[in-house]
Amino acid sequence: MHADLLFLNGPVLTPEGRTATAVAVTGERITAVGGDELRELAGPRTEVVDLAGRLLLPGFQDAHVHPLSAGLELTQCDLTGTRTAEESVAAVRAYAAARPEREWITGGGWSMEAFAGGTPTKELLDAVVPDRPVYLPNRDHHGAWVNSLALKLAGITRDTPDPADGRIERDASGEPSGTLQEGAMQLVARLTPAPTPADLRAALLHAQATLHALGITAWQDALVGNFLGMPDPSEAYRAAARDGSLTARVRGALWWDRERGAEQIPELVERRRELSTGRFRAGSVKLMLDGVAENGTAALLEPYLDACGCATANRGKSFVDAARLPQYVTELDALGFQCHFHALGDRAVRDALDAVEAARAASGPSDTRPHLAHLQVVHPDDVPRFARLGATANIQPLWAAHEPQMDELTIPFLGPERAAWQYPFGSLLRSGARLAAGSDWPVSSPDPLQGVHVAVNRVEPGGDAPVFLPGERLSLSAALTAYTAGSAHVNHLDDTGEIRPGALADLVMLDRDPFALPPRELAETRVAHTYVGGERVYAAPDA
Repeated sequence: MHADLLFLNGPVLTPEGRTATAVAVTGERITAVGGDELRELAGPRTEVVDLAGRLLLPGFQDAHVHPLSAGLELTQCDLTGTRTAEESVAAVRAYAAARPEREWITGGGWSMEAFAGGTPTKELLDAVVPDRPVYLPNRDHHGAWVNSLALKLAGITRDTPDPADGRIERDASGEPSGTLQEGAMQLVARLTPAPTPADLRAALLHAQATLHALGITAWQDALVGNFLGMPDPSEAYRAAARDGSLTARVRGALWWDRERGAEQIPELVERRRELSTGRFRAGSVKLMLDGVAENGTAALLEPYLDACGCATANRGKSFVDAARLPQYVTELDALGFQCHFHALGDRAVRDALDAVEAARAASGPSDTRPHLAHLQVVHPDDVPRFARLGATANIQPLWAAHEPQMDELTIPFLGPERAAWQYPFGSLLRSGARLAAGSDWPVSSPDPLQGVHVAVNRVEPGGDAPVFLPGERLSLSAALTAYTAGSAHVNHLDDTGEIRPGALADLVMLDRDPFALPPRELAETRVAHTYVGGERVYAAPDA
């Protein structure tokens, strides 16, 4: 039989390495992998693609991403390109001036390092938008910048107590200063206008096009539900899956309401049943265990330091009761749910692994494939537990580099010993752990090739900072495997992630062979074509 699609003149990245030069696709699956002998599969209707030395590899998969939030922010006040307070304020001023009809100014993506202490003030916003409320989450979505009118509408005053899962930043006199951390964001977020179903559909399709252009063929949406004003993508996914406009393969992680307990599990079972259709499967549960290190809410085993290097009383926040977490995870695991943990500090990592261990002890081995995302600080004693428990390390490589947020807002408050435990990719891999990779977009760029660059170099693309913990670097092959087979594993897409006969033809063709490049030039690689099930879903204009 003739192939429908034939790639020639490789290289082709297979599980054995770059040993093949040709791939044949019939229908939606790979039917042959080899060399020049596959030319005989070309027929009158075969589309032949000359790789001309450019690498063909499995489609990238993002194991932790928020596409709808990203798509919405791209159409709102997008501050992701700003690097200083002045740039951020100017962008807000320009956006508000161009949209006088907007009742609220929303969007986000500002950088914490642009502001003293990572906490911008309401006065900066009042000066440019005094007449409308403003709500702008930062790039990691664990804090929000608001103006005085937003605080007034929410009833937030000096007498408002901090919520149990958050903090209202205050000035020297005790007045709310304009930054809300973690759960305190909800005090204002709940007042913002909800996007319409049309808005959400447009955001999903815009995000999907962006991800396909970066070679991403599948992902795990890390928050399917309502949380801190973030839109619930459930109906947008279900509608797109039913009408065929969802061209990616998506696994949804249903949000665990951290203000409730095991009583919500039957609801999660019903949501899994209702939402799973077509290329969307809602088989995971997202348990957000802690916050982030930059604002002191990541859960640590030992206290944070202060600016003088002395121990404080703050060990961060645990958003889910660690004593009850093993029970929850055991029940979820027994029902076939995958647990997707946000675990950033070493205490959160240990709590998650303890819960997985409890589930294994109660139910024995299972194929639920739990994974821990972010893993900024991992105690060395916990590194070998990942392989032993079958828990995947879900890494966000772009964060593992020296940059202002790391050097000014993190390392000084962790101290030298814990700072050396950050993002231990190499240690995890050497211990036998499986690595998956994701971006957490819109927190950081969704470009897998940028992430691969940092995983290999531990330096930002184009950066000249010192290498960040060089012993934790990955090889190019290991980094690419994390973004392909590793993420396919946590996404339960076992017939993707590798180029082999019988696998789905989810493929990406690059504009060069990154294995032929010096490591510091990896980020210059671009995507030429992206295929899902043998259908081209993206072609670069110059491809």
